[in-house]
Amino acid sequence: MHTQTGRRGKGAGRVMIVTGEASGDLHGANLVRALRKQAPSLLFFGMGGDELARAGVELLFSAARISVVGLMEVFSHLGDILAAKRALTRALRERHPDLLILIDFPDFNLIIAKQARKLDIPVFYYISPQVWAWRSGRVQKIARLSERIGVILPFEKDFYARQGVHVDFVGHPLMDAVQTSGESDRYRIELGLAPGTRLVGLLPGSRTREIGAMLPVFLEAARLIAGTITAGTAFVIPSASTVAEEHIREIAAPFREELDVRILSENRYDLMAACDAVVAASGTVTLELAILGVPTVTCYRVSPRTYFLGRLLVRGLEWFSLVNLIAGRAVIPELLQNEVNPERIAEELTPLLTDKERRGEMIAGLAEVRKKLGAPGASDRAATVALEVLHGKENAA
Repeated sequence: MHTQTGRRGKGAGRVMIVTGEASGDLHGANLVRALRKQAPSLLFFGMGGDELARAGVELLFSAARISVVGLMEVFSHLGDILAAKRALTRALRERHPDLLILIDFPDFNLIIAKQARKLDIPVFYYISPQVWAWRSGRVQKIARLSERIGVILPFEKDFYARQGVHVDFVGHPLMDAVQTSGESDRYRIELGLAPGTRLVGLLPGSRTREIGAMLPVFLEAARLIAGTITAGTAFVIPSASTVAEEHIREIAAPFREELDVRILSENRYDLMAACDAVVAASGTVTLELAILGVPTVTCYRVSPRTYFLGRLLVRGLEWFSLVNLIAGRAVIPELLQNEVNPERIAEELTPLLTDKERRGEMIAGLAEVRKKLGAPGASDRAATVALEVLHGKENAA
């Protein structure tokens, strides 16, 4: 990794933080709060969403404008991506932060890291990109552009070590972030659900285009499920901080005449924990659901061209969901590309609502995954590493 020159002093206090997705926005906000506990005078600015803004970060650019999925989908947002790059590069040059924290989002963040390197600004790369899945050659680039790398999945430390790179395993920040009131029954009453009503979560992703592609399919599946289950069924859609809620309402509107569909933005984890089962777009949300012990079906679908390119780049992975990768076996059903249709979703989801044995097996598997994610305190441990970088301390390993 890049060697520091001891230029950071005790007075350093400007931190730039950059993330482009809802999960990174959440983890970044928790990291900012942990940093403020250890160093209250720090000032934060950068790119993210509502969570970072609520944590007191001055947003120079909204992550919602460039939050896209798939290689080809990037082109339709190219103008915003270039505008974000200009805004952040200008901030690096004019404000010259004492530390740059990058969270995942590699294709964009590695460009920002390169700009920071030119300006002699130290980088802490928190939540490494999934280099173990594809484009593993980025390992050396990340190491070259970063003072320290914080990883959150249990197998990532060994993967980097095999590439000759030391990283800090800090544990998964979701173990801190996923907190509920512990009163799911009360929450269901607050939603006005009659006793015996099954509550199904529809989680179509955290990006505008992804939601536009996934949510109509999920709602069609909801229609099939509601017609199959004799007991009452209600459906909830938690809105992500990086997407306008009105977009979700427009898509759901045609279905709300015949389905009980609620769109909620508050008490997200209480809402998810209250669900009997969930269908979710593949991503960090599947780990949130695993921590909560909620039976889940996960889906992944992108444009045919993006999928084709992905198949060429991603090799040797038996599963695409983080839950199954961490477990080393198929704990939750995975639906891929053409399998993401209303009939297949309903086929996988219905038994999780009606078959006690099937539900019990999955809940036990989710508990195994939760145990492997490590102890709470990841944000505090990551904050300690970040401050060591800020103050010019070398990685001891």
